[in-house]
Amino acid sequence: MDYFPAERYFAYLTSPAIAAMPDKENVVIIQPMGAIEQHGAHLPLIVDAEISMGVLARALEKLDDAIPAYALPPLYYGKSNEHSTFAGTITMSTQTMLAVLSDIAESIYRAGFRKLAFMNSHGGQPQILEIVARDLHEKHPDFMIFPLFTWHVPNVAQELLTKKELELGIHGGDAETSLMLALLPEQVDMAKALTEYPYGLPENSMLSMEGANPFAWVTRDLTRSGVLGDAKAATKEKGEQILASLVDGWTELIADIYKFEQPKAYGNHLL
Repeated sequence: MDYFPAERYFAYLTSPAIAAMPDKENVVIIQPMGAIEQHGAHLPLIVDAEISMGVLARALEKLDDAIPAYALPPLYYGKSNEHSTFAGTITMSTQTMLAVLSDIAESIYRAGFRKLAFMNSHGGQPQILEIVARDLHEKHPDFMIFPLFTWHVPNVAQELLTKKELELGIHGGDAETSLMLALLPEQVDMAKALTEYPYGLPENSMLSMEGANPFAWVTRDLTRSGVLGDAKAATKEKGEQILASLVDGWTELIADIYKFEQPKAYGNHLL
């Protein structure tokens, strides 16, 4: 497990230190989150949470000391009901996750902070983060919420993975397995790695598993093993390159959040 730099770990602060913190409106608070869910026989349940923690820990180490940014304790559990038929998966309901994220955010706001980033590495829950962010900003116009996905910063995965893998290798495939070989190698069993791509996808159709015109699916519809992608192609070397690029991207992104000012075309007046 990666530990955040002690001086940037929110849970290590004291209540008086938080109360006295200067310029809290621009301090960046980051909630790393993932899931505890199956990732095939070769990867542990912690993959998504570990990716958030591993990338964020390294980004905070690289971040300019002049930028105040703190990691909240990781939110390990997420909405993982698409994997619920596979042993070991622990899932929150949509309603529970909405409530948990809203309560965390309200607590951060009450403490005087005005910039909160949700750093999510699990593909099954971005929409929930977006709903929470929009509702909280509507309620608190001075609260800047950033519903972010770990992989949505510039990274080298597109240069290292095949076109098929980039499109279909969305769970336990080359990218995640390579990254886990760099982050948590002792928990990866490459002897059990396999290749499995989704079954029965529509051909010559505007409909797709993900993208502009998706259809609803759960994991058992698409894969027998729980893996979607080519885990056998994974290497630690690729993982280290992907990790370094994600860390660089997140270091820059945190700095962007620190500098960000909410657009205010009409101020705070009701239309």
